[in-house]
Amino acid sequence: MSSKLIPIGRIHSPYRSKESAPIQGRFRSDNRGMVEVFTEYEEGLQDIETFSHIILLYQFHEAGEVKLVRQTFLDDVEHGVFASRHPCRPNGLGITIVRLVKRTGNMLEVAGIDVLDGTPLLDIKPYVPRFDVFPEANDGWVGGREERPKPGDRE
Repeated sequence: MSSKLIPIGRIHSPYRSKESAPIQGRFRSDNRGMVEVFTEYEEGLQDIETFSHIILLYQFHEAGEVKLVRQTFLDDVEHGVFASRHPCRPNGLGITIVRLVKRTGNMLEVAGIDVLDGTPLLDIKPYVPRFDVFPEANDGWVGGREERPKPGDRE
């Protein structure tokens, strides 16, 4: 079985290196970026501006070596890649939720961006709290751990 994903656009951000990007955009909610949807897919953006937040699915195009068990950004202990959000994954798929600030044609201005500049965009989905929030969910091994500042993060 095989599959092929074709980028529908490109994500533009202030982050030029993995070291400068935050591990979660929610912690840097003021950081702005632009999501460029290729013109042949622009029609699919109809009504996107009715949502306050959107889910971006993208390719970790500069992730590095895939290891199924590795140390994560939040812990000194190794965890399975499927129990983490580490970018070095077998299929290199990333997900982030951003606030939609404004749409201008095929360009979406977003806040809370946490991906590298030039990241290939694979899909966009609306964030719908009624469907996407599970108040009873737990944090697993991440519970109680704070984000560790990375070089380049603002204090």
